[in-house]
Order: sequence, then C-alpha cells, then structure tokens
Amino acid sequence: MKKKLELTPQALLILEKRYLRKNENKEIIETPEEMFERVAEAIARVDLSYNPKIDVERVKEIFYDMMVSLEFLPNSPTLMNAGKPFGQLSACFVLPVEDSLTSIFDTLKYAALIHQSGGGTGFSFSRLRPKGDIVRTTGGIASGPVSFMKVYDSATETIKQGGVRRGANMGILRIDHPDIIEFIKVKDEEGILSNFNISVAITDDFMKKVLKDEEYELINPRNKEVVKKLRAKEVFDLIVKQAWKNGEPGIIFIDEINRKNPTPELGEIESTNPCGEQPLLPFESCNLGSINLSRMVREKDRKYEIDWNKLEKTVYNAVHFLDNVIDANYYPLKEIEKITRANRKIGLGVMGFHDLLIKLKIPYNSQEGRDIAEKIMKFILEKAREESQRLAEERGVFPNWNKSIYKSSNLRLRNATLTTIAPTGSISIIANCSSGIEPIFALAYKRKISLGEWFEIHTLFKEYLEENNLYSEDLIQKIIEKGSIQEIDEIPEEAKRIFVTALDISPEDHLLMQAAFQKYVDNAVSKTVNLKNSAMEDDIRKIYLLAYELKLKGVTVYRDKSRTAQVLKVEGEKSSGEKLKPRPRPHITKGVTMKMKTGCGNLYVTINEDEFGICEVFSTLGKAGGCAASQTEAISRLISLALRSGIDLNSIIKQLRGIRCPSPTRDEEGEFILSCSDAIAKALEKYIILKEGKSTSKNSIFLFSDKKVEEKSENEYSGIPCPECGTPLEVQEGCFTCRVCGYSKCY
Repeated sequence: MKKKLELTPQALLILEKRYLRKNENKEIIETPEEMFERVAEAIARVDLSYNPKIDVERVKEIFYDMMVSLEFLPNSPTLMNAGKPFGQLSACFVLPVEDSLTSIFDTLKYAALIHQSGGGTGFSFSRLRPKGDIVRTTGGIASGPVSFMKVYDSATETIKQGGVRRGANMGILRIDHPDIIEFIKVKDEEGILSNFNISVAITDDFMKKVLKDEEYELINPRNKEVVKKLRAKEVFDLIVKQAWKNGEPGIIFIDEINRKNPTPELGEIESTNPCGEQPLLPFESCNLGSINLSRMVREKDRKYEIDWNKLEKTVYNAVHFLDNVIDANYYPLKEIEKITRANRKIGLGVMGFHDLLIKLKIPYNSQEGRDIAEKIMKFILEKAREESQRLAEERGVFPNWNKSIYKSSNLRLRNATLTTIAPTGSISIIANCSSGIEPIFALAYKRKISLGEWFEIHTLFKEYLEENNLYSEDLIQKIIEKGSIQEIDEIPEEAKRIFVTALDISPEDHLLMQAAFQKYVDNAVSKTVNLKNSAMEDDIRKIYLLAYELKLKGVTVYRDKSRTAQVLKVEGEKSSGEKLKPRPRPHITKGVTMKMKTGCGNLYVTINEDEFGICEVFSTLGKAGGCAASQTEAISRLISLALRSGIDLNSIIKQLRGIRCPSPTRDEEGEFILSCSDAIAKALEKYIILKEGKSTSKNSIFLFSDKKVEEKSENEYSGIPCPECGTPLEVQEGCFTCRVCGYSKCY
C-alpha cells in the first residue's frame, strides 16, 4: 500500500507553481503523487543497466516511499525534470573562464544552457587579466573581470531557468587579483550583479599577513608578475565593511577547500556552486539531496528520540538514489558529462535539523546541540560510505579513483564525495521543515489583507503553546512586535531555551554549529551567520577570524535589514541621518495598463515592474488637461518615487484607498470607485491579484490557519517582504527565500 502524501498549502502552492508538469497551455497535468512516481521510476530504471534481473518495481517503491513520506527529497532539478525528455537533473555546476574572449563567451553560452535546464553555475574570474592591462592581439585595453561579470549577469536575467527557476551564479575572485578592490565594492549599489552571489577566494598567506599586519602582493594572472602591494589588514577591513553594509562579498578559504580536494591530481578547485556548499572542478556538476531529520524520530514514553535504524536505512537508499541520478542525467555539455561520470560526486545533506532539536528539547545554541550535530553527521557519512562501498563492489569504483586521495587508503568508493549541507530552500518548504541546518527564522508573524488578518505560527511552537495552555492572540501579537520570545515574561524559560530564532543566536554559536557539521561533510556547509541590525563591523571581523581558526571552507554573514529595496549610504560621521533614496529608474520595464471608471471619466493606470517588483505607476485621464489630470499625474509620480525608495506597496494602497471626491461612481463590476486616488489603489490591488492568479486557480484562495484568505497579503514582520506574496523573506546562504511561495533570489 502506497504511503499517503500530506502537504501544507504552501507546499501545494510551490509544487503547482514550479514542479508539477504542465501542458502547452500551462495547465497542470500531474498530481504531486504522480510527480514523485515519475521521479522514482526514472531513477529506479538505472538499476537495470547494472543488473537486468533486478526487481525494478521494488526499487521504484523504495524511492517513491521515501520521497512521498517527505523523509528524503532530491534537489529541485531532479524533481522537476526526471522522467522528461532531455531531463537535466543536477543543481550545481562550475564552469571555467579562461583569459580569452572566446573562452569568456563560450562559457557564457554554456551557462545559458545550464540555466535554461534549471541548474546554477559558479565561476572563478581569477584567470582574467586585470582592468587596463594590454590585449596584445588587438593592441587594446582589457576591461577586467567585473565588466564581464556584468555581461554574465545581464544574460542570466534574460533566461528564466527551465521556465520555473531564476538563474543563479557564484562569482569568485582571488584575493591576490589586481582588480580585487573593484570586485569587493561592486555591489555597493543595489541592483548590480543581482543574479550573482560573490565571494573572495582568501588564501592562507593572506590571512597570515592580516594577522601580522603585513603587505601582500597582487599578481597579474596573465604573466604572473607582481603589479602592486596592499596592506592585507586594510583589504580585509574593506571586505568586512562591505559585508556589514549589505552581506557581500562572502569569503571562501580556497586553500582549505583544496586541502580537502578528493582528486588533487586532476587540478585545483577554484570555484563553488551559487550557494557555496559545493566546491567543484571546472566543468564538474553535482546532484544533491537532503534527509528530513525532523522525521528521523520515534516517540517513546511521550518523548522523542532519534530513530537511528530509520536514519541508516534512509541514508543507504538516498546514496543509491543519488548515484543513479548520475546515470539518469542528461548533460548539457559533453565536457560536463565526462568529468561528472568520472568522479561521480554526490551531495547528501540534511534539512529539518532545528525542528529535530526542538522535538528533542535541545537548544540550538548549546554544546548538546552541537554534539548532536556531530553525532548525526558522522553517522550519515559513515553509512553513506558503507553504501558507496557496496555500490562500488557491484558497479565499480568511480573512474578517477586511481587519481584520488582514497587510493592510498584503499577505500574503494563509488563516489568521490558523498556529503554536502545545502540551503534546501524550496524542498524544505515542500517537506514542511526548517531549512538545512539553519535555525528558525521567525516563530510567528502576521499576514493582513482587506478580508482580515491572521497569524502564521511555527507548527511546533504553536503545539507547545496549546499543550501548555499559553496560546492567545495577544501573546502572538506581542511575539510579532518583539520579533522574539526571549524578553516575554509569559513564556517559560524552557521554551526560551528551545525556541530560539536566527537573531537570538550569537555569531559564535552560528559558526560553531557550522563547524560541527563541517567536520563530517566531504564538500562544504551552507550556513548564514545572522546578525542583528545593531551589529558592528568588528563583530563581522571576529566572525571571519573565528571561521578561519575553525577551518571552515567559507562563511556568509547577513546583518538584519542591511539590504533593502533602497540604497542606504553612510558618509563620514553622519551615520545618524540615513535617508531613503530611490533606486534609479530601470531602462527597461514591463507591465500592464488598466482602464478604471471614475467620476472624472476613464482613468488609464499603467503599472510597470523591474526585477525588484512594481517600480512605477502612470495614470492618464480620458479628459486631457485640467486640475484632476494634474493631480492624478502628481499622485502617480509620488507613488513611483515611494516604490523605488522601498516603501511597502500595501502601505501605499492603504493610504489611497477610500479617499472620496464629490463624484463617486460604480465600475463595470459594480464596485464603488470613490475618487481617482481610490481608483489607482484598486488598480494596484487588481494587478496584484492578476499577477498571483497566473500560477494558481482564478480565485487564488488557500486555506491558512483554518481560515480562507487571498494569497496576497501584507507583511508586518520586520524584514524584507517577498515581492510575490508579501511573506517575510528568510536569508539563506546568499539568497532571499520565501517560505510560503518559494520565491528565491540572490542578494
């Protein structure tokens, strides 16, 4: 008997928008169960190529059961594309960028193909000659790595991944590249390289000179000549300053990554995938999957404990599944297929870790929590290697085994790497669990629309409050206002210890948890160190130094509200007078024009969007000229200015809606239009409903907290609202992610 699939409304929404098969009319033609069956069958059939007598139906059932039970899910491209013609199943790619125009644009073409198929790409631009250097073939002057990154960014913006995912890139530059200062500061202005996460590849030599306050050399990659010396501490402080301002660049410790390179004879690793957890060789790809730890438990004497037997079985099946994906995969390039099949890297990780700790009543920011992390990840790695060894006996070791670090120990593995901790943004929403190894972002927040308002509350937290007779709307309101339960008297101390959120946790505890997992992870760990808005630059400096001391492979920080829709600039000592400044109007926008009937005549309202959302509004009255026409134009200009300054759209609508004039009227649908201002507000509301309705049914109604409400809502939680549904965005390893609709974007 097949297991029953239980999905939340959010999971159903994201599956409908991005995963379930659609026909040429964009109509959904499969159920979530059929999606999992499609994937299970496509991956299970690989077994026949190794053993024609295998009971493939039994293998298919095993794969189906662990997915439909939400105990394990593969990365998004596998769920989206397995079982389809030319199914590209990998999430992570790294492409080489050599110092020639041919290589630069060949790589851009390859990246476009990967983005179209649903994958993300990482690049190191460290081999490109610096800005101003000579180009001997033409006698011209080189424009430098940053200029070509902007070309890549524009191309990514044009291509929507597989019709369902935004393009995502990682751009890396070595700390000793002559253009490193320009690279570090490139995201000073928001909107630049918006499809890139960027990281500086930091060397051991640089870190040693930071600690000794010495100069280090910048080297031209074209001829390996030293072109300049910089004070290491000043460059390090600039990285710190930029990360404090807007979260980028991140840093990767490139020497530590290569110390753990499983195939050093094949070359050095220079880059990672977009979220930094998967270091890869040029042209290499990797497919990922995550075990939902919140379901790896059993209840005993009214308490939860880890079900190690269930976890062991899930690890075995997941490794088997992921190894099969390598063979089932359709590769966009022959070069990618060759090295991927030769190394057969997989990345098995986890999600729902914080949910697990809550069930075990263990604080995230505790030694006991870190001990559990180490114990679990050590167990997963050991069991993954056992299964990889079994597969190697049946199918052979990975072809480059003789050039790997495993040859000396005679550890015969099917896969060059086995474990990775990924962000799990979308799949953790489907599985209804906390993402990756991240702490919970918010315990509660309010959603508010014209039909009413209601609370969104973390499931385990709500259960705790109800079981202890603590739940009340007044208490939830207080939690939302404070953003934490730590200073609320009504909450017991036990709950305060267990239900900590990302901003409750100290930076050191974030890093120590990352280090606990990294100890038993072959690849790297996706983890964001969340900081309160009040954090200082020195806090980030200490984080980077501790990360280096802990031998992490990389680190990402994000200071709350440091990156918003507007640019906040601090000049000199004038740090107390920060002002909103509108972002520049984009050269190209897209939008619609709506005809609204008013007492002054027909009002034509044009609503345009850029990549951040609605950016401008124009309104024209059918009757040209006059006071009313000038007023509507003025209102529209102010709305546009407010939108590009980051003012919440719902706040604008609230201010305009309901304003009356002497000539109210009814529109074609019978709704009262009280004035031109009221008409503009209602046009904006209609636009939101139309936009959201594209991905769902016409009425776009979902069930949340036992109340039927429209999908679009106003976010009141302190943070950045999702441009698609208004829910507070979470910060996960260089990306803003919406836990409701699955929206994700590099920041």
